[in-house]
Amino acid sequence: MLCRVEVGLKSHVRDVVGARVARKIANELGIATDGVRVIKVFTLEGLDQSEIDLAVERGALHDPVLHEVSLQPLASGFDWAVEVGFRPGVTDNEGRTAQETLAIVLGLDKARMESVKAYVANQYLISGDLDRKTVEHVCKDLLANELIQRYEFKSAEEWSREPGFEARAARVTGQASDEVAVIGLSSMSDQEMMDFSRANTLALSLEELRTIRDYYQQPEIMESRKNDGLPADPTDAEIEVLAQTWSEHCKHKIFSSLITFENAETGKTEVVDSLYKTYIQGSTKAIRKRNAESGPYGDYCLSVFKDNAGVIKFSESLNVCVKVETHNSPSALDPYGGALTGIVGVNRDPMGTGMGANLLCNTDVFCFASPFHEGELPPRLLHPRRVFEGVREGVEHGGNKSGIPTVNGSIVFDERYLGKPLVYCGTVGTMPVEVAGRPSEDKAALPGDAIVMCGGRIGKDGIHGATFSSEELHEGSPATAVQIGDPITQRKMYDFLMRARDKGLYNAITDNGAGGLSSSVGEMAEDCGGFDMDLAKAPLKYDGLKPWEILISEAQERMTVAVPQDKLAEFMDLSEAMDVESTVLGEFNDKGRYFVRYGDTVVADLDMEFLHGGVPQMKLEARWEAPRIENQPVPEVADHNTLLHDMLGRLNICSKEYVVRQYDHEVQGKSAVKPMVGKEADGPSDAGVLRPDLKSDQGLVISHGICPKFSDADTYWMMANAVDEAVRNAVAVGADPDYMAGCDNFCWCDPVQSESTPDGHYKLAQLVRANKALADYCLAFNVPCVSGKDSMKNDYKGGGKKISIPPTVLYSVIGVLPDVNKCLTSDFKNPGDAIYVLGQTRPEFAGSEISDQLGFVHGEVPIVDAVSARERYRSLFRAAQKGLVNAAHDLSDGGLGVALAEMCIGGRLGADVDISAAPVCGALNPTGLLYSESASRILVSVPQEQRDEFEREFRGQFLACLGNVSKEPKLLVKYAEDTLVQASVQTLVTAFKATLDW
Repeated sequence: MLCRVEVGLKSHVRDVVGARVARKIANELGIATDGVRVIKVFTLEGLDQSEIDLAVERGALHDPVLHEVSLQPLASGFDWAVEVGFRPGVTDNEGRTAQETLAIVLGLDKARMESVKAYVANQYLISGDLDRKTVEHVCKDLLANELIQRYEFKSAEEWSREPGFEARAARVTGQASDEVAVIGLSSMSDQEMMDFSRANTLALSLEELRTIRDYYQQPEIMESRKNDGLPADPTDAEIEVLAQTWSEHCKHKIFSSLITFENAETGKTEVVDSLYKTYIQGSTKAIRKRNAESGPYGDYCLSVFKDNAGVIKFSESLNVCVKVETHNSPSALDPYGGALTGIVGVNRDPMGTGMGANLLCNTDVFCFASPFHEGELPPRLLHPRRVFEGVREGVEHGGNKSGIPTVNGSIVFDERYLGKPLVYCGTVGTMPVEVAGRPSEDKAALPGDAIVMCGGRIGKDGIHGATFSSEELHEGSPATAVQIGDPITQRKMYDFLMRARDKGLYNAITDNGAGGLSSSVGEMAEDCGGFDMDLAKAPLKYDGLKPWEILISEAQERMTVAVPQDKLAEFMDLSEAMDVESTVLGEFNDKGRYFVRYGDTVVADLDMEFLHGGVPQMKLEARWEAPRIENQPVPEVADHNTLLHDMLGRLNICSKEYVVRQYDHEVQGKSAVKPMVGKEADGPSDAGVLRPDLKSDQGLVISHGICPKFSDADTYWMMANAVDEAVRNAVAVGADPDYMAGCDNFCWCDPVQSESTPDGHYKLAQLVRANKALADYCLAFNVPCVSGKDSMKNDYKGGGKKISIPPTVLYSVIGVLPDVNKCLTSDFKNPGDAIYVLGQTRPEFAGSEISDQLGFVHGEVPIVDAVSARERYRSLFRAAQKGLVNAAHDLSDGGLGVALAEMCIGGRLGADVDISAAPVCGALNPTGLLYSESASRILVSVPQEQRDEFEREFRGQFLACLGNVSKEPKLLVKYAEDTLVQASVQTLVTAFKATLDW
């Protein structure tokens, strides 16, 4: 039996959700309505009439105090009715929750519960004088994402002629098929192979396809497959597994390539055999060796580049791990779903690191085009405002519903992120030093261990996610690549796995991320040498999936664990007791084979060595020639008051409080420095600080640096500034510069020369230079990289346009602070405190906010003098430990002028300063001095009685006292005898908050 149950608010209850939708229609689409009401529609299958009546009577689907419920249409008094629900095959979390609720209310057993289905849709009743085209615009551009949702709309007149909507349950009929297709690579031409790869979103190159074809034509392989009753050509599952494992997303082929790098500036050519091994792994290895020999804390790195997250020693009882991922491509197509799975997905990385980590906090950094973008959008692209709102909400729901605080982040705006937004999500976790008598960072699947999948079920969403993310976004990008997350299911799984960890019930654990079971089991099997798995045992969200789809689906909330046979019963009992679905799928072994069955049908049989080591190394060419940019003079400005207010309102400077307030940064009660600080808790924080162990005052600092605006001038200095900014932000809240670890996340446009990328040699040279800088500055600051990720092909192609992101690197830092009671924040605190600027200011305006604001061109990008910067950071740390500093704030976007204003805003105090005293190198007029974005500078306030001791800490370094904090809330900025700025702090607050005050 199939029926619909409609749930709406009673007439006296205000429809808050409907009012919010109406505001979004007005604010985001510029369309006025007279109001919107929302009705929830449940389509139920598998219940008889008496059960439906009982469910309604017992309030299974509604709150009797607030709602009215009916088996007949509730809609009335509207002009247009819109109904939005998920497409067939797309995960419906609300429907699943309704199904579980019905089972509990009706007392259904497990077998009967499986036969009951619930599908949820939202019905929007819109009032207003709108035409059909406008309503369709509202549907397509706000209420529904056509990739994953269906929608229908009718006028009130149409509704009266045909009451209600036909019930369309999002069902997939039929049973899972054990059919395995054979892919005839041996008979394909080169062109046919490439056509096959493109049509199936395999993202395999011609050389890789030839390598696969040649592997199957080896006499010993052909004989082995014949004896095992397998076809000579690969099965569909084998091709899919190889494509996932060899994808750019998983294998990082560009970072592992052999690059011939020509530097036209020096006339020298060099060969780089793997950017990753040479610069990232190489620098970390050197730093670890240096620390082990002479570092004040020894080698505090415990696990680097070999697990889901990097692990460092935090204290005698606790280790800390960190991972940052990107979810750019899915977020471009479905901002909410893509970002939601980005945050819950990166949560699973620490969860699957070592023996498993407790989740401490989240971070997020977003890169968008302007939310005020005007003009027609290319095909398949969503408006940046919609991307902004969807990503924000997705990360909010993922983090908040999981009970994990978001403590640090930022948003970067550039019109080139129109083609693909960048969505960085990071998670920090903690691990006991020992778990069940073994080091917590160590794990290994052993022969004989059971392969157990825990958590959510497998669905069609997320198929080809890894390969889809390994190519440019285009008009034909597959909808199935977008996954739908469920933080509640994940939270239950997490709680169960942490308890199983502490009981020592498994030997290894990892995330079912990119490539799903294909990757997780395949990677874990590298420990022991092989496995045998039966996909027929895998739990599915719905029937109809083919074996290869089950194998590579990236459907969310799943972990794979290796459970010893003698602990399997206890593991499964605990799983059932904690309401987590766990399924034994097979067994690890040491036979050297990647062996997958569907019942008695062999799905895949691959040599483990070929699967993981057979991908051919790419051979690429790069050529660097610096862009020639003419330096135009910094304009003289007559009205500095207006300029400062305008600068505070710029998208890359203005307050992000609107976004920050959506996130819970207090849950777990461990955050010491929040994302917003100061008297009214609305000043910007430089970094987050937490107490991972509430029994100790030791703090953990989380910061980051991201400077894509410098890439157009030189990616070397872009990377150097990102590292410096991350370290500087951490030091500005009190971190020890000698106890830090980094995480690098490269997001690049396609750097491989081709017909569609004619400047590939230059873009690859930009990547080489960024890697050189990463190594140079990690070594200089003595910050080892412990984890990282790269995301290539961040381009969009469609409608005759190609849009490439600016080369972008997020560099994240975790650092240790001896005592959270000595944290620093950016807000001025005491009238009379002396204001010091630490570091030199130079005429460096390439990519600066002031150059864009005033419309002048400059080619000098900020350089980073790591030697003086590191000494400055060490001195500030010592001064903070002695209690000599009341406030500290880094100088970055907007330079000295913006930093002064932000410190006044945070403290609601004024400042009286003369900037002519600031240390400079080169010719700078007042505008240049106020807004230069030279690196490594920090603004601090110091109690008057501590000035002498403070200055002694910085003897021989660049610093100057500019003036004092004032009680009157007014910022007074002079340049010698000239008054530049005279502004009340309240007007600064208004300018700072107005831009994104939605």
